[in-house]
Amino acid sequence: MTEPLLQVRGLWKIFGEGGAETQVLKGLDLTMARGEMSALLGPSGSGKSTLLTILGTLMQPTSGSHVMLGEDLTTASDKDLTDFRNLHIGFVFQFHNLLPDFTALENVIFPTAVRDGRETAAARDRGRELLVRMGLADRIDYPSTSLSGGQKQRVAVARALMNRPEFVLADEPTGNLDRASANQVMELIGEINRAEGTTFLISTHDEKIAARCQRQILVGDGQVTG
Repeated sequence: MTEPLLQVRGLWKIFGEGGAETQVLKGLDLTMARGEMSALLGPSGSGKSTLLTILGTLMQPTSGSHVMLGEDLTTASDKDLTDFRNLHIGFVFQFHNLLPDFTALENVIFPTAVRDGRETAAARDRGRELLVRMGLADRIDYPSTSLSGGQKQRVAVARALMNRPEFVLADEPTGNLDRASANQVMELIGEINRAEGTTFLISTHDEKIAARCQRQILVGDGQVTG
């Protein structure tokens, strides 16, 4: 049996103490297989954002286990978490967060340049390849400020894939896009999922976006409910 990409068990996240204590995650369990493309659904305050932050190794749970790619991340040091994140996890956000003074290509290769301490010819080739796959062959050297909203989000997807992560977390990646641009971004994500086996977890309130995923994971009151 193939080992899952990630498995969390009994995950709790509590903020504050005493009378100010807020329980956000309450013993949550979740398993994701390698190559899954899943939607994360739930109302505001359900714990979705906190779960995404923990799965992305940007926050530690209060208790419980978080194992990804066979590594127990709840016992890892900050440095080990940073190294793990840089090697294995990509992020796409609702607000693309592109660097305004950079071209599309420079934005895409930025994670690799940070990791390696410099730009390389191999990184530029990888960045160009991704932008071509995103339908942006004619925008590679454009400054990011000259791109449309849909184009910027496709650059953000390419940036998330730059280091060939096994797992990509997308937080409302189409939330600021019109329907046509949203569909285009989702088609590209689906293509990468099928071609490279990249696992995607996409947080969304959009039922049409969720329907394009293979699985819908419903979170409510700090637990997976469906």
